[in-house]
Amino acid sequence: MISPPRPPGLSSRLGLALGVEFPSYTTCAFVPTDRAEDEIGALRRFDTEREGPFVLAVTTQAGKDPARPPAWARQLVSLYSRHRVPPALLVVCPDRETAEWASQPITTGGPFSSLVLTPVAAGPHNLPPVTDPGEAARDLASATLSALAHARTPSADAILKALSAALRDVPEDVADPLAELTAQGLGKLPAADLLRTLMAVDLSFYKSPISQEIRAEGKAEGEARALLVVLQARGFQLPPATEQKVSECRDSRTLNQWLSRAATADSLDEVFHED
Repeated sequence: MISPPRPPGLSSRLGLALGVEFPSYTTCAFVPTDRAEDEIGALRRFDTEREGPFVLAVTTQAGKDPARPPAWARQLVSLYSRHRVPPALLVVCPDRETAEWASQPITTGGPFSSLVLTPVAAGPHNLPPVTDPGEAARDLASATLSALAHARTPSADAILKALSAALRDVPEDVADPLAELTAQGLGKLPAADLLRTLMAVDLSFYKSPISQEIRAEGKAEGEARALLVVLQARGFQLPPATEQKVSECRDSRTLNQWLSRAATADSLDEVFHED
């Protein structure tokens, strides 16, 4: 019997890298998170041929943190309560030490413990870098997790470029959650700046919240530059701290208020005073 083609999702290649066997599945869909699950980067529901459905939660972990396992347990219980199907947790880490810590079975302790948490952990040691756009397009899941696992390695730039190119050619309902997961996982790492730059080059195929944020930032940057030009044209000598304050402001309402005042103000205090 020939198995049906796999939808975009976790491939056998990824399963082999992580040392686990993902069951053959017929459908794969992203599902939204609720308030109790908002620390989880992405959720996918899989319908399998034999084992029934399950929900996979993907999150990132930068280092060892004793507070995280209890949070993971709370989120998985919430997933089970809401979806009524078995939940699984994949933790993507930036180094092997953190991944080995995250993959250890966790129990509430005691001889009568009824709760045991067994995450699957990934890192640069078991997720190879995906730097070819064609390979990334064939296996978006591996490419996305590779970007998170290698965010602090020299391969990060090439991986993100390959992933960005691959996401341009897939439907929005597939590209948006993966782009959002990548952005959330990168946090404030230097690689996050490259991702934002790549997404800003062509936002036509990105409709996710981070893309909207980039658009807003681009508009605010233009308003900040306009304000600086007006102030300089009116002869104001801007202290470095004031210039930095304007350049870093990303609130359009505040910038427009300053710009309106700048047209007639006799001093910088009149422009930047707080109501």
